[in-house]
Amino acid sequence: MARRIFTLLALSVSITLSAQYFPSKNDWLTKEPKEVGLKKNELDQAVQFAKENEYSGERDLRLAILKSFSREPYHKLQGPTKERGGPAGLIVKDGFIVASWGDTKRVDMTFSVTKSYLSTTAGLAFEDGLISSVSDKVGDYVWDETFKGEHNSKITWEHLLHQTSDWSGALFGLYDWADRPDRDGALDDWKYRALKDPGSSYKYNDVRVNVLSYSLLNVWRKPLPQVLKERIMDPIGASTTWRWFGYDDSWITMDGQQMQVVSGGGHHGGGVFINSEDHARFGLLFARNGSWDGERLISEDWVKMIRTPAPAYESYGYMWWLNKGPRAWEGLSDHLYYAAGFGGNFIVVDDQEDLVIVTRWLEPSKIGEMVRLVYESLK
Repeated sequence: MARRIFTLLALSVSITLSAQYFPSKNDWLTKEPKEVGLKKNELDQAVQFAKENEYSGERDLRLAILKSFSREPYHKLQGPTKERGGPAGLIVKDGFIVASWGDTKRVDMTFSVTKSYLSTTAGLAFEDGLISSVSDKVGDYVWDETFKGEHNSKITWEHLLHQTSDWSGALFGLYDWADRPDRDGALDDWKYRALKDPGSSYKYNDVRVNVLSYSLLNVWRKPLPQVLKERIMDPIGASTTWRWFGYDDSWITMDGQQMQVVSGGGHHGGGVFINSEDHARFGLLFARNGSWDGERLISEDWVKMIRTPAPAYESYGYMWWLNKGPRAWEGLSDHLYYAAGFGGNFIVVDDQEDLVIVTRWLEPSKIGEMVRLVYESLK
């Protein structure tokens, strides 16, 4: 009898020790690096590196955006912006915060990290059966003029998620061809280029990302920030301070109500405005393969799908960057993946190490080196 009790107690302790820690809504435990098997000196070096390599652009993000995209025809700000803070971030290991720097509760623009949040609303639509298959043509769901014509009618949900659609047109006064045009050529070359068959060629393009957002609003029939809040951000204990904006003129009538098509980044303003800790919670959800404290929020299938390289570009999945192909960070494993945005905003996810790295306002060219320094602390 005594042996049986001892065995049950041992099993109970084993289960307790092996259970993953998830931060509660109002409390996030910290641990010293050595408590989770990390080397403190090496981790301190990574944090110091992030603090010393601040993004070189202006803190007034209106100026930073307009300067960075000044070569784009007709570029202008159409959504809100916010003056940014200084370098900030967190490193989370086994669910615990093991390092942080800067003001991690400050709400800042996050630019194209927004695309990974947008991708998540697409995954939820897929899981709920609102989208039967990512191979379906979007025009079968969005029956207005958006996907009419010989070229646009071929576009599938997967093409939009992979940024391989080459969708052609204008949305909210923005033309697809004016977004990041080729270095070679001039206005007429860009406007009258030969279209590439959907799926055959990758091109990072915010207008087409916003077409995805518009299409998802047509499917959900309610604002995407509401979907994200109810299905993801509230269950993971995110704060009430994050916001997701579109443009001043990106409002449509849906079921008799005015709803905003939110943007997939801050290229023209807008996108997700959020603090670093909420970013880290979102990253931890993916590091845990879509489950949060016993509740499945995102299917394992979708987590695998977002990490599958686009046939046309190995470095990109469903609006997450993959550490593969031409964009891979040298010396780091190819199972890493990450969300990335203008100005050095990153959420790096490693499910094998149960590790999340969030950086804000790190000089973008320095991210690979910063992540390598973090991994030195694992050895």
